Amino acid sequence: MEQLHWVRHRCRTLLAGNPEGGWHSAPDDLPNKSFLNAHCSLHRVRGKRRSVFARHGPHRQEYDTFSKSYKGNAIRTTKYRLLTFIPMNLFQQFHRAANLYFLFLALLNWVPAVEAFQKEITMIPLLVVLAVIAIKDALEDYRRYLFDRKVNNNVARVFCGKQKAYNDQCWKDVRVGDFVRLSCNEIIPADMLLLYSSDPRGVCYIETANLDGETNLKQRQVVSDLPLQGEEFTPESFPSRIECENPNNDLSRFRGYMEHPSGVRVGLHNSNLLLRSCTIRNTETVVGIVVYAGHETKAMMNNSGPRYKRSQLEKRLNTDILWCVVLLIIMCLTSAVGHGLWLKNLKDPVFGVNTDTSPALAGFYVFWTMIIVLQVLIPISLYVSIEIVKLGQIYFIHNDLDLYNEQLDSRIQCRALNITEDLGQIQYLFSDKTGTLTENKMVFCRCSIYGVEYPHVENARRLEVYEAEKNKAADHSVTLRSGCSAKSRSCRSLSCNRSSVSLHTLTADSEEEDEQLSNQIQARTSAFCSRMAKEVVPDPELVRKLNWFSSPLNEASSGTPSSLELAYITDFFLALTICNSVVVSSPSQPRHVVPEARTPLKSLEEIKLMFQRFSFPPFSALSTFSPPQIRGSPRNFTSRLFTRGKTGSFSPTANNATDGSEPGRDNDMDTPKLRCILDFSAPGEGGNAAQVEDDIKKDDIKDAKTSPDGPRQEVEVDSDSDVDDELLYEAESPDEAALVHAARAYRCTLRGRSPESLLVDLPGIGSLAVQLLHILPFDSNRKRMSVVVRHPLTGQVVVYTKGADSVIMDLAETSKGAEQAQEFHSHIKDQSQKHLDSYAREGLRTLCIAKKALEEEEYEAWLKRHLLAESSIENREELLLDSAQRLETNLTLLGTTGIVDRLQEDVPETIEALQRAGIKVWVLTGDKQETAINIAYACKLLRPNDRLLTANCGSKDACAAFLKELKLEVQCGQDGLTEAPAAGAHGESSSGSVSSFILVIDGQTLDWALQEELKRDFLELSSRCKAVLCCRSTPLQKSEVVRLIRDQLGVMTLAVGDGANDVSMIQMADVGIGISGQEGMQAVMSSDFAISRFKHLSKLLLVHGHWCYSRLANMILYFFYKNVMYVNLLFWYQFVCGFSGSVMTNSWVLILFNLIFTSVPPLIYGILDQDMPAETLKGVPELYQAAQTSKIYVPHMFWITVLDAFYQSLVCFFIPYFALTGSDVGILSFGSPINASALFIILLHQVLESHTLTWIHGLVLLLSGGSYFGFVLLFSVSCVTCSPPTNPLGVETLQMSQPLFYIICAVTTFTALLPRMLFRAVYSTVHRTAALKSSHVEKVESENYRKRMQRWNLSHHRVNRLPVCANNPGLEPSTLHTQTHTDRQRAV
Repeated sequence: MEQLHWVRHRCRTLLAGNPEGGWHSAPDDLPNKSFLNAHCSLHRVRGKRRSVFARHGPHRQEYDTFSKSYKGNAIRTTKYRLLTFIPMNLFQQFHRAANLYFLFLALLNWVPAVEAFQKEITMIPLLVVLAVIAIKDALEDYRRYLFDRKVNNNVARVFCGKQKAYNDQCWKDVRVGDFVRLSCNEIIPADMLLLYSSDPRGVCYIETANLDGETNLKQRQVVSDLPLQGEEFTPESFPSRIECENPNNDLSRFRGYMEHPSGVRVGLHNSNLLLRSCTIRNTETVVGIVVYAGHETKAMMNNSGPRYKRSQLEKRLNTDILWCVVLLIIMCLTSAVGHGLWLKNLKDPVFGVNTDTSPALAGFYVFWTMIIVLQVLIPISLYVSIEIVKLGQIYFIHNDLDLYNEQLDSRIQCRALNITEDLGQIQYLFSDKTGTLTENKMVFCRCSIYGVEYPHVENARRLEVYEAEKNKAADHSVTLRSGCSAKSRSCRSLSCNRSSVSLHTLTADSEEEDEQLSNQIQARTSAFCSRMAKEVVPDPELVRKLNWFSSPLNEASSGTPSSLELAYITDFFLALTICNSVVVSSPSQPRHVVPEARTPLKSLEEIKLMFQRFSFPPFSALSTFSPPQIRGSPRNFTSRLFTRGKTGSFSPTANNATDGSEPGRDNDMDTPKLRCILDFSAPGEGGNAAQVEDDIKKDDIKDAKTSPDGPRQEVEVDSDSDVDDELLYEAESPDEAALVHAARAYRCTLRGRSPESLLVDLPGIGSLAVQLLHILPFDSNRKRMSVVVRHPLTGQVVVYTKGADSVIMDLAETSKGAEQAQEFHSHIKDQSQKHLDSYAREGLRTLCIAKKALEEEEYEAWLKRHLLAESSIENREELLLDSAQRLETNLTLLGTTGIVDRLQEDVPETIEALQRAGIKVWVLTGDKQETAINIAYACKLLRPNDRLLTANCGSKDACAAFLKELKLEVQCGQDGLTEAPAAGAHGESSSGSVSSFILVIDGQTLDWALQEELKRDFLELSSRCKAVLCCRSTPLQKSEVVRLIRDQLGVMTLAVGDGANDVSMIQMADVGIGISGQEGMQAVMSSDFAISRFKHLSKLLLVHGHWCYSRLANMILYFFYKNVMYVNLLFWYQFVCGFSGSVMTNSWVLILFNLIFTSVPPLIYGILDQDMPAETLKGVPELYQAAQTSKIYVPHMFWITVLDAFYQSLVCFFIPYFALTGSDVGILSFGSPINASALFIILLHQVLESHTLTWIHGLVLLLSGGSYFGFVLLFSVSCVTCSPPTNPLGVETLQMSQPLFYIICAVTTFTALLPRMLFRAVYSTVHRTAALKSSHVEKVESENYRKRMQRWNLSHHRVNRLPVCANNPGLEPSTLHTQTHTDRQRAV
């Protein structure tokens, strides 16, 4: 009966349209439905969720029913099959309007009434274009086929029900429901639910480098409530049913549950899922059941392939092609009307004319005939030419030595193939800070605990020495391929019986791209554990306080820490050690297990006796709090010492103010002098953390031996002394790694990790196993992460939280206890805030550390809600977010950290060059405002004389008023400023001596400013500022800012970032650039271009962007010019042939003239031309802005080009016409000098337009002219009936044997090109280019660059490698000669 009520309840809920609560979960007060009844309702939800049964389990019938609709594991990334290639390829090609247009003309020519040429000839242009594109598509598809075959034939061990054993099967034969057994270093063939691991704790480690580029190991867990691990798994007896969400492309989410026959449901999470293409690491054996296969896996659903965007140039091109269509229609209408009038006025013709057709109908026929004759006015080959040119441009960008990072062994990736010219039109650049402007290699710098700041002076000196060593060794850099840590490599392969080659299964990428990805992976493997990050020099004062555990001997010292301060310090470093997702390994222990906890150096009872023996003064303060607890068991004592997390649980007394370590002690206050318990070595003499630890150990032993009670039986030795392995930390972010290394420098060491526990070493206590209850991971909404643990000394449930100060400070509420306690907490909070502001002003990244102690009842109540959220499928993310936020309240602030993240090399110079180029640079970061301002000054985004406008508003109304006030201030300020000198005159710009406005806005104010009512004010204000800093901004805000500027101002935008939080911004911009840094490959995979350093933007935009735009724009204009020019020759001829649609040349020459004879020179021009040398463009960035203001490809330039083509066609037609008037030449003889003159004019016109002429240009021009004359001479000699009704036999040979032919060609060519030559001469005289001013610099730099390229190729000579080319090959004969002899090489 209860189940009937349940069914009725769910039906009412679904009919009411309230799906909350999920169809899968029953009310808490009802018993779980049986497995059979659940199965009966599966058909009802089959379309919403996926049910998975074991293929060889006890539910064969259910498996057969549900698995029919699931895809197999074979993948196919090819577009075509062998039999369907031709029809499918033609179908796709005819999606282009130009191809449809020429198909229409070809079919139209088959109509007898309007036939202009032989039927076959009009098919030639279309067939050539279709054939070229089809061959290209076939080659690309064949490459995909080879990779698909390689992936599908990879072998995995799959369980066979008949043989009751695991057999080798190809990946393509794996099905949903199969059990797959994998070993270490094997690649996962499909998305599998982890059911078994050889690790006794049910843990598996995977590397997701093939998926997202991240090399840090990820931990996966066996589904909870399954039998104990370590025993052999029996697939044939697997009885459970898996219910999960339908396939999707969200790599970070997996929702579902596993239902056992008893009706018990276990929630499934992303930590239970092994994704296809990931690699098993450091785990001997795992077994999983396939839930998604083939194209339904998350990896394949994320395979979007190369990005395709429409550039602004292409949009303009489509408009001009429409104008060409208008010109064509006008010409055809003119011919039609002219032919009708000519027939109407024709009296007694001496030649045959069809008088049966009316003039109007004849004019209609001529209209369509002229459409066929003048078809080349629409440049069908232009689209193909643009694709070829862009591929050539990408090739040279890809192989530019200046864009190659030798340290990371990586080069630029061009992922978007058709927006290279947009790089030359950027007006706004939006940049992330961390990892984009900075190294994203975090190094612990300083900290504040208990309101007391520890400056770590020696650590700061060490960083300076490290930087000096780094700069000194810059000339001797080696690739990380040979320089990375051997231990970091060995930890990935030890203890593994089987191995396999890493295979990129996401896409059919080339081997070259796979190699590049692996190179970047190796470079990042040890990035988070660099020597600079690991060798933290502890602060002596902080070490002295921590040493109290080891040697509490000087009871009379006024500098002895209070018990409360000691508790804060211990909890602070314990939080640094365990509040993370760091995976621990070592060369001799590669499986990242938690070793058995060793016996602590002191038992809790010994700690108690030690305190009593020495009558330690600071602990008198504890007796004032709760004397019975101090005199009780050690557990009561340690509870007071380590778990002061509940606010209002104590009352500080005056003793705190007299013990020499009161909270909030400033640096300038009198402090007791440090006793010599540490002997720090100078950083330049090899001093490091290891040496410091050794000194600490010696001093600890010495202090123990000189104890007043004589030698003790136990010696106070640091727990590190018996560790013979170097620990390796696999962190998900450099922040985590830096904090763990910092804690280790203070002997708070993370030794191991498992899903249930952590092993940590604490100074003076030894190894402790910390029970890990929950991890609440970091997310961009909460801006923090937390761990819930059971304290190893007190047994109390404690929450340790670390996160952004803007969040933690709000959550660290003032105690509601006694007034003295409130004052105490407020004092710590105020002092910590001062230290945070100081860190931010120094450009440090800041984090706050806090804790909260929970009562058992409070924890049980929260746990019930949290488990419900974890087992939910519907709204799971929202429920988990709410659960975390409920727990992270009323925190006790422990301290703060400052982490240095240094600028990348040449960032200030790059930003200065970009600003001089007229590009407005915005920085969108999630960091504190002070940190962002400091970094902006460091990278020269802000100048000392710039006026800073800071917008931090508390409400929307205040934001509206403040924006208006700032807008008026900027407007008045700009009116009072003197106009800056013209950019480019002397290399000065607004970033120089002229004061400018810089807007700094925080996240909350930005949120209001982006709302509809304030959007316009914010836009007006920001557009008047030289730069904008958006602080504390979320990923969504970043994308909204980019959208606002792009759409409202109509400017070309570029976004650059390195992390997953920058993906939305990168995708929103016109051009997105990802930096392959320390945060994986999410930004790279979402970008149009990927670079390794921010400094590469300078050459990418100012040089390659300028060249690409200039080349492509000029090439398009040249295409229009030559087509219009040649078509007009046919149009002028209509005036002397009665507009009959006749032509003065044979149809073969007419069709091939633009298709072959004059098609190659524009390609060379579009790939190799350089209007300015590279060093000039880099040295004078103002040329980038000058090219934008005087755009090459704009409407008026199109019409000027058309008019020029009209003039040249008039000259080219009428000079031969008047020269041959009165002679007896035939039609083809009349057309011969016209065609030859047109060829010379078109080719020499390009010579005049070219800024760079090499022997390649000369060779191509010679071949173009030679191919024309060779073809017409051969045609004239051998062809009799090739072009009916005309007979070309002997025409060309006769014409070329007469001097008049050459005179006509010379005069015509000179007259046609004379105006352009005069214009170029005058323009060059009046507007002297910067290239002339710096020509001597270019000669020197060009020679140096060529030598660098040659040295690099010689030093990296390997088989099957292409050369890393200079700016362009062929600019000097020697460079091309070198390049042609090294084509077998491939740049790393």
